[in-house]
Amino acid sequence: MSAFNSDLLRTLEKRGYIHQCSDPEGLDRKAVEGQITAYIGFDATASSLHAGHLLSIMMLRTLQRTGHRPIALMGGGTTKIGDPSGKDEARKMLTDQQINDNIASIRKVFARFLDFSGGALMENNAVWLDELKYIPLLREVGPHFTINRMMTFDSVKLRLEREQPLTFLEFNYMILQAYDFVELAKRHGCVLQMGGSDQWGNIVNGMELGRRMHGLDLFALTTPLLTTSSGAKMGKTAGGAVWLDADLLAPYEYWQYWRNTGDADVVRFLKLFTELPLDEIARLGALEGQEINLAKEVLATEATALLHGRAAAEEAQRTARTTFADGGLALNLPTFPIETAQLEAGLPVTGAFVLAGLVPSTSEARRQIKGGGLKVNDATVTDEKATLTPADLTGEGVIKLSMGKKKHVLLKP
Repeated sequence: MSAFNSDLLRTLEKRGYIHQCSDPEGLDRKAVEGQITAYIGFDATASSLHAGHLLSIMMLRTLQRTGHRPIALMGGGTTKIGDPSGKDEARKMLTDQQINDNIASIRKVFARFLDFSGGALMENNAVWLDELKYIPLLREVGPHFTINRMMTFDSVKLRLEREQPLTFLEFNYMILQAYDFVELAKRHGCVLQMGGSDQWGNIVNGMELGRRMHGLDLFALTTPLLTTSSGAKMGKTAGGAVWLDADLLAPYEYWQYWRNTGDADVVRFLKLFTELPLDEIARLGALEGQEINLAKEVLATEATALLHGRAAAEEAQRTARTTFADGGLALNLPTFPIETAQLEAGLPVTGAFVLAGLVPSTSEARRQIKGGGLKVNDATVTDEKATLTPADLTGEGVIKLSMGKKKHVLLKP
């Protein structure tokens, strides 16, 4: 039984979102008394967020679903500096236009999870950070930070221990992130900053800065550092980032990412990345043997539905079943266009798998062929010198390339 009284903290606790909280009892009381406003910060270094950001997004969604107000804070200002946390070198510098384009694109992802017409906000810290004047900032904020303490933070300490350069630009990141919390408290009455466990020090900085500058009573809450049971970092696969933008990663491939979850992670991911009732998750978690695959399908479909909609999720599930269970050819598999002339000239099978993105190189394709890992139209490739021609087109006018049991691409002239 939860020790919390608020729907917010009870839900977060039961579903496994809470790692640290600066004052659990105080935050719980505040959430019971009325609506609270909380935020999580996101850098705008790419045009899309990826699955590694999903835990934070689900936290904001849970906040809104339990009656509170979430703020997705885009780092339009801090992205110009770059968060040194967990980085061995400085980030690539982006132009203002690139950052603004990224923010506009990322908003479409948030719109899938948050109701902006129902109170959710998306802010950009460039609005206030770009207007700061250097000397007034030093006088107002500088006295509340000591170099001694800043040197103890992992983002600084690890760089120095490895004798890797840390620029003065990056050194300022923690000050500006702390200032964000104070600014959002002034603008929107924001009392809680949430984030990953690696951000605890930065979040506490903001909490303490608000107290010292204005006597604010602020709170910090972090999620566990999320990895798979195999130790892999969330949000990336051997094929690259698991993007949350359908233009960068098709709904079917996103569905497959969740379907490939390890047995030991299924229940945890159902709690974190779906909104299924906990008793239903417990039922799915009790499945054993091959039946655990049913739970993985539910995870994949529910997670995909949140991002891409129920119709796209169910279509992805049908595609997978047609491809795997029924041994058929699903025409909505990922498709790669090729020129008819390439087939007429004879397209090397190794090159075809590289073009389709199933292997990184022809040498890897040859290695896979030797191990029996590549198929064309469900037939195992045995000759690494084989070529694809118009004769390989199916009745549907495509050629199906497969690597292993779960990676498929259609070549379509």
